[in-house]
Amino acid sequence: MKWIAGFIMALFGWRMTGEVTPSVKNCVIIAAPHTSNWDFVWGRCVFWILGVNAKFIIKKEMFVFPFGYILKAFGGIPVERGSKSNLIDTCVKNLQQNDKYSIVITPEGTRKYTKHWKKGFYEIAHKANVPIQLCWLDYEKKLGGVGIPFYPTGNYEADLAEIQSFYKDKVAKYPKNFNMSKQYQES
Repeated sequence: MKWIAGFIMALFGWRMTGEVTPSVKNCVIIAAPHTSNWDFVWGRCVFWILGVNAKFIIKKEMFVFPFGYILKAFGGIPVERGSKSNLIDTCVKNLQQNDKYSIVITPEGTRKYTKHWKKGFYEIAHKANVPIQLCWLDYEKKLGGVGIPFYPTGNYEADLAEIQSFYKDKVAKYPKNFNMSKQYQES
């Protein structure tokens, strides 16, 4: 799949930068900005190229025939939004009990504009004592990449500010839906 993903990205003019830190076996991967279904396609290609066997949390409504089979084959995990579930505990358990296990979460939780990122990705990483791998797409540069791993300190507000500062210069497919896009930042 690595060469196919590389071919697809090159065909559409996309490039990739960065690499997964070899010492990081298990992690929570956050992928931002997330404003389009195309983010999944390009992100999945990046992970194939890097050789990352990542699982993806995706709303269960996307798992309709025939897409459900495809999403599951690509590592999709259906999630029922708005319900009280033990998703955080399940993710923590999977990270602690499996070797080379990564789970991808879009911290915005939606492709629409949102004022605040959801906290689940941070809680999972902190409870499982694993790093957060910062991954991104920049549609303006047609560049996808992996940043350095971020190790949560337990100070959510300070850590989130540092994580979000990493994403401030990344351009979403639909910038008005990404709350950190320069031209759309709230005052």
